[in-house]
Parts: sequence; structure tokens; C-alpha cells
Amino acid sequence: MTTRPPAILCIGRNYAAHASELGNQTEDHPIVFYKNPASLIGGGEAIVIPEICEHNGPQVDFEGELAVILGEDARDVPHEQALGHVAGYAVANDVSARWWQTSGSGGQYCRGKSFDTFCPMSPMVPASEVPDPQALHLTTKVSGELMQDSSTADMIFPVATLVSELSRGMTLLAGTVILTGTPAGVGAARDPRRFLRDGDVVEITIESVGTLSNPVVAG
Repeated sequence: MTTRPPAILCIGRNYAAHASELGNQTEDHPIVFYKNPASLIGGGEAIVIPEICEHNGPQVDFEGELAVILGEDARDVPHEQALGHVAGYAVANDVSARWWQTSGSGGQYCRGKSFDTFCPMSPMVPASEVPDPQALHLTTKVSGELMQDSSTADMIFPVATLVSELSRGMTLLAGTVILTGTPAGVGAARDPRRFLRDGDVVEITIESVGTLSNPVVAG
């Protein structure tokens, strides 16, 4: 069983091109939301589309992201010390039910992001093996088709900024996972839209961190 972290904090619209493709503006401060730790699964495990996501048409989307895992408690961390609190990095998929994200929960992201199996994540790579988290190539493929092709260099708020900002006035417990946002190319922004369906395989690769692959099944 994949060990559940104390918290999963997620950042929205952290790549300008992704914000633009969904018709959103970028913000002066990070958009922060939580994902239920019970949604965590490992590589090779199935992303299950639950019945609750079938009522408003296809809506379950993929979001390839760099995950940051904290190695110690962090509170009010200065920017220049932020990366010292990072134990390592992983590949993550912020699976998202778009209707529940935008319409089904009063405009709050949490529920649409937190259904069971909606947070696949690879094993952690030690931070010492990733010299610069802002220089990593990221790709996402769905059933072999390239969907996302970007670099963490394009983040609006880099990893050090996120650790420092999120720890202001709030203790981030050791083991906390931070999902740093997704680049452009998600299914909801395509014409026609390309949501996940039974039989798909989602494969996300991040340079120096690894590859995360998960099949998709209807629940």
C-alpha cells in the first residue's frame, strides 16, 4: 500500500500557457487547494473513474506534475533556505473531475480533485539527484499520444517560492506533498476534448525524476 502523506497541497495555474488554454488569468499569489491523501496510488495502479463522475458527461482529466516531498517540518521558511527542506521529488498526476471542480462544489476544487485513485504518484527520487527542479522536461502521453510537452522552467512560482510561501504562518509537516501545477495540454482544453476513458493508459515522464504509468478503468 502506498504510504499516505499528512497532506497534499496543490497549486493551480502555475504555468501561464495552461491558465490561458482554459481561459483563466494568472494570479499574483499561488492558487492553493488540498487533495485528499486517500486519493494517493502508486505507479501501475488503476485510475478508477467513479460512477459519480459519469452523471455530467465525460469529465475526468489528466494533469502531469512535479511533486515535491518535504523531509522536515517547515514553518516561515526563508526563500533561500526552502530547497533545504525538500527530501525529494516524484512524478504525479493531479487527476481532475472537471464538472465537480468547476460546478459541483461551489467553485471549490477539492472534491473534484480528491476522488479515490485521483492522485497517482511515483516513488520519490532524493533531492540530491535533482540539482535544479526548475530545469526538468515534462511530458504526458495518453494511450501513446503526446498531450503535454513542457519544462518546469516555465513555472510562474518555482519550487523554492512555493515552499517558502506555503509555510508562512502554517506548519507544513514532514512528508507533506506539494503538487506544483501542470503545463498546457490537458484534455479539457482540446478540441475536441479528450477526457480519460476505460482502457486508457496515462504515462508521465519528468527528466531526472522518472516515469509514472497508470491504466484507466471505469468504476
